[in-house]
Amino acid sequence: MTEKKVKTYTAEFKESAVKLAVESDQPVTETARDLGVNANTLHTWIAKYHRPKASGKSEKSDEHIYDELKRLRKEVARLKEEHSILKKAAAFFARESL
Repeated sequence: MTEKKVKTYTAEFKESAVKLAVESDQPVTETARDLGVNANTLHTWIAKYHRPKASGKSEKSDEHIYDELKRLRKEVARLKEEHSILKKAAAFFARESL
């Protein structure tokens, strides 16, 4: 099997790539191609690093909200899986007692 080599980029590179993509007149996909980065990756960096900065306090709370949303989505997925397992177990034991 072939192993994919994952490229890692420094935060400085990401920020400069975002700045270049946002300030450039060319499309993001073309900027990504010029930098040798996947276009979807560059779009992700733009979403992460190019948030409007109104005040330091609101930016921190926004980041907290995103982290909380991510945590809650994981918890919902786990609870759905547990519910499914319990539902199957209940059906199994109900058949067994008949």
